[in-house]
Amino acid sequence: MERVAAWLHEKNPGLDGPIDTDEDLIEARLIDSMDFLEFIDLLEDISGTSIDLQEVTIDDFRTLARVRERFLSPAR
Repeated sequence: MERVAAWLHEKNPGLDGPIDTDEDLIEARLIDSMDFLEFIDLLEDISGTSIDLQEVTIDDFRTLARVRERFLSPAR
């Protein structure tokens, strides 16, 4: 999750402090449509697996907690 948080801070230089795991990343505009595919690429790189966009919904990317559960937990 450290790489994900670092990426979000890089994309949002005005962001101070840690990102709450339940903060809505999309509503808070921490991820926008221009960065979305790069975010998916980052998750694929971290997890070592491909993300099939037909098998996910926007809610799978909404919070850090959900991202961890859906893409980065060992029991996927």
